[in-house]
Amino acid sequence: MSEARTRPVLDVRRIYAEDAALALPRGQEVLGRWPDAEVVPVASHWNIPEVHGDERNVQRWVRIKTEALVLGVKKSLLTRPNGRSADFIAPSTANGCAMACAYCYVPRRKGYSNPVTVFANIEQIAKHVARNIAKQGPKTEPNQCDTDSWVYDIGENSDCSVDAMLSDNVRDLCDLFRMSPTAKASFATKYVNRDLLDWDPMGRTRIRFSLMPHETAKVTDIRTSPIAERIAAVNDFVDAGYEVHLNFSPVILTPTWESDWAGLLDQVDDVLSAAAKAQLAAEVIFLTHNEQLHEVNLGWHPRAEDLLWRPDLQEQKFSQNGAVNVRYRSGMKGQLVERFRELVAEHLPSCRIRYAF
Repeated sequence: MSEARTRPVLDVRRIYAEDAALALPRGQEVLGRWPDAEVVPVASHWNIPEVHGDERNVQRWVRIKTEALVLGVKKSLLTRPNGRSADFIAPSTANGCAMACAYCYVPRRKGYSNPVTVFANIEQIAKHVARNIAKQGPKTEPNQCDTDSWVYDIGENSDCSVDAMLSDNVRDLCDLFRMSPTAKASFATKYVNRDLLDWDPMGRTRIRFSLMPHETAKVTDIRTSPIAERIAAVNDFVDAGYEVHLNFSPVILTPTWESDWAGLLDQVDDVLSAAAKAQLAAEVIFLTHNEQLHEVNLGWHPRAEDLLWRPDLQEQKFSQNGAVNVRYRSGMKGQLVERFRELVAEHLPSCRIRYAF
């Protein structure tokens, strides 16, 4: 695993590009960021045998994520209702991730490794989102997503902090929400990109820093910013005009999970400023895993599966799209969620839990 710890997050050497993406200004801008990269024409960003769907790529998991980039056009523009972390899920401006968290669900959908695909038709995506915001009108009833603004998750299938290193797509959407008094953008991240501190979001972008105990993160959160760095960044992002929430996710059961989380929550309580605590909220998500991803992980990072694959504690769960996942057993999970709420109340009392499951 030494390569995963020492290689840069991005060292783009090959750009797989659809012709339609290259014809757009954003596509050309991305090429300009990586002028020495080899450009490989492809018919579809969804079907690139060298990076998707080939089980042999599990041996090159980190290298592909570091060196490969895909340029495509987002063909289906759909804003979907959500109701948990956000009111709506906006169309993605990217798909895939340069990081390699062992529990990530995206490889189950698109194939092995799944480096970042940047969608070049950002103007079309932004216009779609703007129309959807206008269609909603003002938010008249508060809910768990927000009291007075419609919340749009703009990073369902990627990490926007890393995406912002590849193109201006994320900034373009954040600028759109900056001028939208009835709505705000939201995304979860495991990477601290301090370039975002200069964006002046005026409270219209919510960043959710994902946290878990340090020792667990060392095994499962590969190529991400260290947990201590994420915690330390919260105050700076609040001061820069962001709303900053926390994402306690995934909660992974280890023999020391309660004491580990108590220590982490104490650290957050010690580090966060009064201003950060005044606006703080969190979501709590216990681990959901997948047998297919378990098999993939055994090929590149089996140590993580010692924590993630626990048949003695887990049961099958059928997702809305028909996939067979595993989660902690239902009778036990309710007790676990309640215990987690108690830990937060005891060790980080300023943190309101928006939802937990």
